[in-house]
Amino acid sequence: MASVTEENYLKALFILVTERGMATISDLSKLLKVSLPTANSMIKNLKKQELVNYEKYKPLSLTEKGRREAALVLRKHRLTEMFLVNEMGFGWEEVHEIAEQIEHINSPIFFDRMDKLMGHPTIDPHGSPIPDKDGHIAEEVYEQLSNCRTGEKVRLIALAHSASDFLRYLNNRDLSLGVEMRIVSIEAYDGSMVVSYDNHPAETLTHPVCEKLRVEKVD
Repeated sequence: MASVTEENYLKALFILVTERGMATISDLSKLLKVSLPTANSMIKNLKKQELVNYEKYKPLSLTEKGRREAALVLRKHRLTEMFLVNEMGFGWEEVHEIAEQIEHINSPIFFDRMDKLMGHPTIDPHGSPIPDKDGHIAEEVYEQLSNCRTGEKVRLIALAHSASDFLRYLNNRDLSLGVEMRIVSIEAYDGSMVVSYDNHPAETLTHPVCEKLRVEKVD
């Protein structure tokens, strides 16, 4: 059984590879806020356990065993976030830190019961897919709002970033999953967008914000 620290490394590597297509020890050290020598030592340890593929000067990757371990940690995290929001009334901006602690509980029956109580949800409160109990995870096929065009109507279905400050930013603008918006205009200089939705006829979103919003087009 992996330690809490090892699980954190596996999950971080899984997320980095999913988001960027590759990861380095430097990427891990920055994400986990540890020194390069510390990260390097842990990766060598995970390689010995056949959880990580590591060769000097080459990108890191998870072995099949490592990928499954990481996906199961992610499953526990995302199920917990969904339970906290759906069953306990927490805001989506409040659940990450709590889930970070609960994800390390080694009790499959506990999380299976949580899953069953919620009717087997397939996404977490931020729209990210929840791996199944075998570690399989659905491919994320979303479009960035920043890639859409003026006049298009889209529905917000996921976030690429779920930090609390970003979620509070969205809360202050009444933006949540399922909201449908129309792109009124796009600023050529910086890519910022003016969008219209519900009681917001002309809300301006910066380009960095638009890059973090995942949408699907609405006919």
